[in-house]
Amino acid sequence: MATNSGSPGRVRRGLRIPWGMLAAIAAAVALWAAASRLIPQADLYLPSPAAVWDAFVDLLRKGVLPDYVAASIRRVILATVIGLAIGVPLGVFIGINAKVADFFYPLLNFFQSLSGIAILPLVIVWFGFTERTILVAINYTVLFPVVFNVLVGVRSVPRIYVNALRTMGASRLRIIRDVLLPGALPHVATGARLGMAYGWRALIAAEMLVGANGLGFMIFNAQSFFLTNRIILGMLAIGTLWILIDRFLLRPLEADTIQRWGLVQR
Repeated sequence: MATNSGSPGRVRRGLRIPWGMLAAIAAAVALWAAASRLIPQADLYLPSPAAVWDAFVDLLRKGVLPDYVAASIRRVILATVIGLAIGVPLGVFIGINAKVADFFYPLLNFFQSLSGIAILPLVIVWFGFTERTILVAINYTVLFPVVFNVLVGVRSVPRIYVNALRTMGASRLRIIRDVLLPGALPHVATGARLGMAYGWRALIAAEMLVGANGLGFMIFNAQSFFLTNRIILGMLAIGTLWILIDRFLLRPLEADTIQRWGLVQR
């Protein structure tokens, strides 16, 4: 009877304590605390870790921090889902035909390099300081990496597989379903990871400018009142949340997709 002997090993590796990372964090906090003691007016320019911890406890007790975290995560997830729903079919449609793909390739490359932060002032002119502005800015940032990577994935599928189905009388829809889309899935996962990373940055900037609840708004609002400990707390929350999302959601999804479709050996 076949057994999955590799699973216990993978579980044990996943449960290992990352001592190196913990040591690096401890060293960074120690340097931060030492620098805070040496700087004049540290509460204004570089609050100590204890001051930032006090801000964390205060905002957590008041329920402000959970609300802001939930608002930011909700926006980026919604924008990513919409970006995938539009980007994957669009990327497949463009990638089917070589001439169409060659035409759109430089355009997609151009818009992918133009960040959502750069178009944010224009989006504000269109939609004002509203929730729609935030979602449009994130959607834009998520969409183009997804379309671009799906296009590359479709074009990278060996033509021999497509031609084999054509000789057997397969329709274009079946070729897309059975060959092109499965072959492009690793690129879809990569595009989703990149798009969500770019979208996370655009989200923070949009929340700052639009003034909606969220981590970006928390940082910008704290700056207005010179609450530097809340600014640093917001920065730490943004970085920590992204590390958790990337490590425990996006990276495993990308790795499993690549392994599932035989691009690497288990």
